[in-house]
Amino acid sequence: MTNSKSLLLGILVGGSVSAAVTLLSTPSTGRDFRSQVKSKSLEWKDMLLNLKQDGLRLKKQIRATSQEGATLIKELTQDMKKSVGDWKATVEPHQENIHHYLEQIESSLKDLEEKVKTQ
Repeated sequence: MTNSKSLLLGILVGGSVSAAVTLLSTPSTGRDFRSQVKSKSLEWKDMLLNLKQDGLRLKKQIRATSQEGATLIKELTQDMKKSVGDWKATVEPHQENIHHYLEQIESSLKDLEEKVKTQ
């Protein structure tokens, strides 16, 4: 119990001494000091309010940008699907001919290899 009383007494004495030293060491009067504190607190309050408003604007802008990005990605995906579909429609009718030409080229290469080996 005595330890808690001495701790409480130490805190009170320390706080009083530090308050007295602060008041005695300030270069301005109490009235000037209070007005400075008041003006600084108003400045900080305005700054925090501006910061909050900027944060809200940034949040709205990020939301709008992400929605635009999602829309653009959706449109791009649809365009790509259409392009691939068009490409398939263009290539599929000719796919059998291309396969046939490749087989002819392959057989011609084999014939050419056999002729080179025999010579």
